[in-house]
Amino acid sequence: MPHLKSKYNPHIIIANGENAASGRGITAKIAREFFEMGIHGLTMGNHTWDNKEIFDFIDEEPRMVRPANFPEGTPGTGHTIIRAGGKELALINLMGRTFLPAIDDPFRAADELVAAVSKKHKCILVDFHAEATSEKIAMGWHLDGRASLVVGTHTHVQSNDDTILPQGTAYLTDAGMVGSREGVLGMERTAVLRKFTTQLPVRFQVCEGKWQFHGCVVDIDEATGHARKLEKIRLMEDEWIME
Repeated sequence: MPHLKSKYNPHIIIANGENAASGRGITAKIAREFFEMGIHGLTMGNHTWDNKEIFDFIDEEPRMVRPANFPEGTPGTGHTIIRAGGKELALINLMGRTFLPAIDDPFRAADELVAAVSKKHKCILVDFHAEATSEKIAMGWHLDGRASLVVGTHTHVQSNDDTILPQGTAYLTDAGMVGSREGVLGMERTAVLRKFTTQLPVRFQVCEGKWQFHGCVVDIDEATGHARKLEKIRLMEDEWIME
């Protein structure tokens, strides 16, 4: 993180933390570690509730958001305002419905939240946690000109479709993952292969091995909220040479 901060000099850093606790949710301790290393806001996803400890702190942590289209009454919030480096960023988390649990409409939730936060804030980041590429691309077009950045999470593999849409919204189908590149989506590969080849129950374990780091950097025009530049970050252990 110090090297990345030195190279890109970001005002605000956001991370998706839904798999931080060995692939299953997040804990208060891990969230604190993220904030201490310089991350300003955390988004979540379908694994939000995998670690029951989250119920003890999610309502008291204003820097963390879970999908806004979870049913009414769900703990936590789906959007927040992140203030850091003299800047402000409206942070919204949404979850798709294709191949994921049936929850409230993310497109309607996006309309309501973006309309609300845009009254006071130009810079808006939407983390769309979804399985289907088509649903993510649709959300990008749906919010073009209304959000600064629509970035997908959940599938763990960085996509190569980074673009700035015609009305000024930066878009990336999936930011990718941080973790071992020697497993399958961060999990130890032997168990995953056993599952695919036998269809028997297995216990997945986080893979230990050479790391990979994926993400993206976006430059936003504060006057308009439109993106000026979007750059992917892709780092591999043993291949990383810091410029």
